[in-house]
Amino acid sequence: MTTQAPAGSPLNILVVDDEGNIRKTLSICLEAEGHRVSAVSNFQDAIAEASRRTFHMVFVDLRLGTASGLDLIPLLLSGSPWMKIVVITAYASIDTAVEAMRRGSTDYIPKPFTPAQVLLAVRKVEEVRSLEEKVATLREDLERISPGVDFSSESPAMQRALEVARQVAPTNAAVLLRGESGTGKTVLARAIHGWSRRSGKPFGVVSCPSLPAELLESELFGHVRGAFTGAVRDNPGRIAACEGGTLFLDEIGDLPLSLQPKLLRFLQDQEYEPIGDPFTRKADVRIVTATNRDLEDEVKTGRFREDLFYRLNVIQIEIPPLRERPQDIEALATQSLAFYGRIHHRGIIRFTEEAMQALKRHAWPGNLRELRNVIERASILCRSDRIGVEVLPGTYPRTEDASAVGNLVSLDKIEEEHIRRVLAATKSLQEAAEVLGIDQATLWRRRKQYGM
Repeated sequence: MTTQAPAGSPLNILVVDDEGNIRKTLSICLEAEGHRVSAVSNFQDAIAEASRRTFHMVFVDLRLGTASGLDLIPLLLSGSPWMKIVVITAYASIDTAVEAMRRGSTDYIPKPFTPAQVLLAVRKVEEVRSLEEKVATLREDLERISPGVDFSSESPAMQRALEVARQVAPTNAAVLLRGESGTGKTVLARAIHGWSRRSGKPFGVVSCPSLPAELLESELFGHVRGAFTGAVRDNPGRIAACEGGTLFLDEIGDLPLSLQPKLLRFLQDQEYEPIGDPFTRKADVRIVTATNRDLEDEVKTGRFREDLFYRLNVIQIEIPPLRERPQDIEALATQSLAFYGRIHHRGIIRFTEEAMQALKRHAWPGNLRELRNVIERASILCRSDRIGVEVLPGTYPRTEDASAVGNLVSLDKIEEEHIRRVLAATKSLQEAAEVLGIDQATLWRRRKQYGM
């Protein structure tokens, strides 16, 4: 928890200088502006004062007797990372300025300085704090309007997917996320970025089916003014905007053939040209993609380039559909209920047993997206402190699973459901085949037969 003062309020400022007249001058100047000032003359007193009080800003002399003010900077920041430090010195040089910034200072003032220079440095800090407050507020608002992401899972298949995601996150390898619509591919892509060394840089999302080829090319690579009708200004494109970060291309199977060689070139050489620009540009951007299509089939039919597929498919992560994660449904539903109950100001605390069983028996063709929509709808319609079956959609099963043994269903239906559940509960195809009492080749044929 930070202790930044609200924007516009007086600052707590520490002055560290071995010259008494400098300490006095700075104190008078800053106190006249309403700020609270403490002044010390040496390294040890500065550390002691910072341990007793919280300071928003520190003026540090470069030379403190035989000690260096530069060595004081990281010690102050280790206890208060939000603190803003301004170095002051009579021995100004480019080298010392660079070194001061490298160690964490936010500004640098050479001696002799004027009150105007001091107050300008303070105003810069106030502006930065104001922006930090706004960012913190926006982050809190985003957390309030977006369901939290919980990657805990009892499903072996989901656990395997998350394990691979965490392993690959620190690398620069291309990742291909595969799974049905609504399984959380975008959420996992964002998590991979957050777990990576690029987490402090931008994360961008481009949905390939959402734009025609011409606009999609501009969205990815950018264009220069006048490149085509309607191009009234330069557009840097998402690749440039994500410099140092990650670009997530959703539904990559819908990328037009005309753009596939350009993406392949960027993956190979990190080079591209905006539309209408003859100059080649480079960018350091990691590419993560996702699809719900069978890309191998797309390659065979000529709708997707084989070389691009291999470039994108360095690491493949399969996200299981929700119907293959029955053991996770209760936790996911409860998490969503807590979120939407808070959003809609409803005092709903749990599900009835019948409602939870109905959720567990549902096939969830829309996966996590459908689950969240159902829970939000139920939280709005519910008139008590418990979600019952009466507020679930009418198509949700109220009784025993139709595919249970003894019901009037085909043997194929029972076999399909049994195979799905065994696959979800085991760690490998070999283990699943052993449980089912069949060989792996037969299991492979059954999976293909039932579209698993």
